[in-house]
Amino acid sequence: MSNQPNGRFSIIPVASELNNLPVENIVGEYLTHLKSIGGIIEREDYGKSGLPLFVFVITGGTEQRVLDLRQNKRDALNPVYLIAHPGNNSLPASLEILAKLQQENVKGRIFYLNSATKESPFEQIENAVKHIEVRNEMRKSKIGLIGPSSEWLVASMPDHEILERKWGPAIVPLQMSELIDLTQDVSDEEIEIPLKSFTAGAREIIEPSKKEIKNAVKVYSALKKMAWKHDLNAVAVRCFDLLTELKTTGCYALAKLNDEGIVAGCEGDLVSTLGMFWVNRMTGSNVWMANPAQADIETNSIWLAHCTVPVNMIGSYKLRSHFESGIGVGIEGEFEKGKVTLLRIGGKELEKIWISEGEIMESGRAENLCRTQVHVHLSKEPGVSEFLDAPLGNHVILFRGKYKKHLQSWWETFIDN
Repeated sequence: MSNQPNGRFSIIPVASELNNLPVENIVGEYLTHLKSIGGIIEREDYGKSGLPLFVFVITGGTEQRVLDLRQNKRDALNPVYLIAHPGNNSLPASLEILAKLQQENVKGRIFYLNSATKESPFEQIENAVKHIEVRNEMRKSKIGLIGPSSEWLVASMPDHEILERKWGPAIVPLQMSELIDLTQDVSDEEIEIPLKSFTAGAREIIEPSKKEIKNAVKVYSALKKMAWKHDLNAVAVRCFDLLTELKTTGCYALAKLNDEGIVAGCEGDLVSTLGMFWVNRMTGSNVWMANPAQADIETNSIWLAHCTVPVNMIGSYKLRSHFESGIGVGIEGEFEKGKVTLLRIGGKELEKIWISEGEIMESGRAENLCRTQVHVHLSKEPGVSEFLDAPLGNHVILFRGKYKKHLQSWWETFIDN
């Protein structure tokens, strides 16, 4: 059996020494399907592919051999994934192995292939592969914290070591002065294209002057340079300092970077930026960070609001001033109706999570809230009551689609102890 190039995950078939049949004779049809979704076959002395690992329990009598593999496993932080099939005592052996692992507080899972054509178990394997890929990517990623977190985020200033150990990304503290200096050095010529696109795409320009819009776009150019210079995958920016130092806002810069795939969070909120980055890698979706401005237990609904939003997430937008200060440029986006997921990470060691699916009911235009406003009806569990009774912090993030089960599974595998 030879390796396939460009595989997504490794399969180690393990059979009893008493077995005298070739592996292909027992599970050939399953192997063909597993290869079709990116599996490659490795020997028990594996170690070079670096791919997520699945042990295919071909027969009974393999329990100790699989446990021995665990001792030599190249990444003990990942769960033990076992594949079982209906014959040759594969399932009972897999149950015994997983029971032993769980006695030792080792996480694992059995994927039971009860049919070579049934999609569900193979889809589950693909999801598990995706989960490990995201986990591995997060361990190699860097989040730039540009200026310290804003003072009001008293529950959202995590210990950097805890964040890195628990979730993976390295935190790179950077000076706000670097962003300010870079912004002041941006020429008008550098921003000609994004400036024209931003203003031409707006349905209406209300408060901001041409100079204010230009200055906001310069922040984007400078922030993008910082991300490239420091090789950052995401940034959390103490954006209110831009108001005091440059009389401008970071609202456009953050929106534009998110649209371009560089996750960007406001107010130096590392917790929310971490959540945005994780969700982006898990779903491929753009993510909006917002304040829970109003909540209604009776209708189980919540109003979210913020002065920035990725333009790719909305149907149209107006250019407004920043709500709290009246300075610079804020974005008033119009969300289209549809299914969404809301999420918040929290806890002293970032070990807690709140996820709720819901549906956008309407966008708002209240003058006493941040510019982009959206009314969301939440699912029953967890609903608004749970959100208010055990809050994990101020900001929540919103993204399109129903992903609660997908995200919950990843969190239970890698974070929940």
